Amino acid sequence: MGTDMDMDGDVEERRVQVRFITKLKPPYKVPKTSIAIPANLTRLGLSTIVNSLLKAGDDEWESQPFDFLIDGELVRLPLEQFLLAKGISAEKVLEIEYIRAVVLQKEDEPSLHDDWVSAVDGSCPRFILTGCYDNLGRVWKAAGECTHILEGHSGAINSVSVVNSEGTDSVAVATASKDETLRLWKFDTEEHSYQPSKIRAFKILRGHNASVQSVAAEASGSMVCSGSWDCTINLWRTNVSDTEGDLVSIKKRKVKNKVEESQLEGEALSTLVGHTQCVSSVFWPEPNTIYSASWDHSVRRWDVEMGKDLSNIFCGKPLSCLHVGGEGSALIAAGGSDPILRIWDPRKPGTSAPTYQFSSHSSWISACKWHSKSLFHLLSASYDGKLMLWDLRTAWPLAIIDSHEDKVLCADWWKGDSVISGGVDSKLCISSGMSVL
Repeated sequence: MGTDMDMDGDVEERRVQVRFITKLKPPYKVPKTSIAIPANLTRLGLSTIVNSLLKAGDDEWESQPFDFLIDGELVRLPLEQFLLAKGISAEKVLEIEYIRAVVLQKEDEPSLHDDWVSAVDGSCPRFILTGCYDNLGRVWKAAGECTHILEGHSGAINSVSVVNSEGTDSVAVATASKDETLRLWKFDTEEHSYQPSKIRAFKILRGHNASVQSVAAEASGSMVCSGSWDCTINLWRTNVSDTEGDLVSIKKRKVKNKVEESQLEGEALSTLVGHTQCVSSVFWPEPNTIYSASWDHSVRRWDVEMGKDLSNIFCGKPLSCLHVGGEGSALIAAGGSDPILRIWDPRKPGTSAPTYQFSSHSSWISACKWHSKSLFHLLSASYDGKLMLWDLRTAWPLAIIDSHEDKVLCADWWKGDSVISGGVDSKLCISSGMSVL
């Protein structure tokens, strides 16, 4: 970087020649000509320049924040320091890509529960499914609008999963509980009522002999898998048809002299054995592949047909959460009993070492979730009471959400641009308008 001197001998600020580029569509494009800018600009200064260039071409342009990438990495230092740290020459014209910054637009009023909110699923845009330590599942149409209460478990709900929500108003969901069972439920999302409808499970899945920590549905919705404190993973059919061969009984039970309606009971179709401690998290992204995380410090990838684990990653810490996504839907994110969110790329040799490590939390990590449409973005939740939004292109969190008053126990994305979370403060929180695309 050259230093210019003026006639009085004062040192002028260093300048660097840059060209701003973007993959954003009009009206977000600036002219491709290079310009000289101060080398000490931060992200805020760069954003001001891009907004000025956009306003010059459009009088009605309203300023908005941008993020900046150089050689695929987000700029989080003053420009000059960033170039120095990365060993990038400023003698030639520097190409800086700008993208829209992720900004939290609004936080809805928390939806109150009667106990800890331990599980949440936002995979269906029509509703949010929560599980609670009061043994109940709940369905929420929006903040504060509970439409259904799922009654029947005799222990806290640890995990929930939408099983099938495609195409129809009728939805099937699964819950996993400390009572050693899973339950399957059906409800109509378009049902209108002034009071939440109380519903009972249409099927109870028995087979674990300890608390069921995690449940995940296979993409078609025909099966679910579950991880338990008994160190096993069970696979179950979800069909109500009694021709499937997993039917044990149809029971009518008397409760306070009233005969309740029939409930199906199901047995596990198969069991995956290999973990030596609690199976804390399971994920079933493809018909023949299940991922699991455990307190035995391992992440395993299972071949469903063979019933064997094909690969193990050991990380040296008990793990409590796992999710797979990002580029090629192949990156494995996991967290547990330390503040570090670890990400592995199993396509690279020597995969026991994490490809990325994010360490801004100050306590255990309770949840991690990739954004379904982004190659770079995922969120994490922690016992430190915070949620953090991460972008693989920088080591610092893009956003920190501080809406809980105690440990955060679960988190998910909802509708593509909202983050939902539950915690020890008995609240479901919805933070919306966080567009990452």
